[in-house]
Amino acid sequence: MPYELRIVSGNANRPLAREMAAKAGCALTDCEVSRFSDGEIFVQINENVRGTDLFIVQPTNPPAENLIELLILIDAARRASAKRITAVIPYFGYARSDRKAEPRVSIVSKLVANLVVASGADRVLTMDLHASQIQGFFDIPTDHLYSSLIFDQYFTREGLENPVIVSPDVGSIKMARAFSKALKGSLAIVDKRRPSPNSAEVMHVIGEVKGRTAIIRDDMVDTAGTLTEAAYVIKEQGAGDIYACCTHGVLSGQALEKIEKAPIKKMVVSDTIDLSAKALPDKIAVVTSAGLFAQAIERIHREETISELFSGLAPE
Repeated sequence: MPYELRIVSGNANRPLAREMAAKAGCALTDCEVSRFSDGEIFVQINENVRGTDLFIVQPTNPPAENLIELLILIDAARRASAKRITAVIPYFGYARSDRKAEPRVSIVSKLVANLVVASGADRVLTMDLHASQIQGFFDIPTDHLYSSLIFDQYFTREGLENPVIVSPDVGSIKMARAFSKALKGSLAIVDKRRPSPNSAEVMHVIGEVKGRTAIIRDDMVDTAGTLTEAAYVIKEQGAGDIYACCTHGVLSGQALEKIEKAPIKKMVVSDTIDLSAKALPDKIAVVTSAGLFAQAIERIHREETISELFSGLAPE
């Protein structure tokens, strides 16, 4: 490749960006992301990036300033004459607004995709989009990695015999099915229904969980309501040890308290969102996604295929 590989980071997840750079064999490019006294964001790349292959690492989890930082970083790189700019978005926020399910609502994920493209990004690299169709919202090449490889390896080392993989809702069935195939386990689904407005939810478990080690698999955990409800239900159905596995640990509101109280033996999340400022309970383990992202970055830089990184691991 005739131009140099560089990696720049915003403030949203510098530890992950630093580890990505180390695994990719380069230092993190010096970049200042600061605030004026009124809160406005100021960005300055302190090294020459003219003619470089520049990767900007910045998840877009709340607060909204993380998204604004990403857009300003892309604009600064474009004005600094980077040869190619790739937005590395480990966690793509606003992905839950991916369609017009109700009248007079915005499709925010499409709006965010438009903003990333308009700011000057040439391509996007992300992981476990909440809705797969968001990949098509970008009018530039978009590489969608799957965390399956990371979690498959983790739970294979755990040596759980004949596990049952539980989808906490219908939206996670494809991911849970792929996970059960990799771990050679069976599949169960928690079906939530509200029989009438303002009535309590009725939850049914489709599949056999009695006496089995269960792993609840989802792409993200925000308030942890769906996750912990599923844990209580399958425990009532006779499940043995219960594990949880979620790619993006948003963990807002009372999520940590709910997880601590729930009948979950261990919960595993990735580091796509920086959790270093949170007081995580002992039952939550964080595994790194830096190696997978670094491999993808190197392959993109060398103009090689990245399909080997997720071949056979994508949700079916």
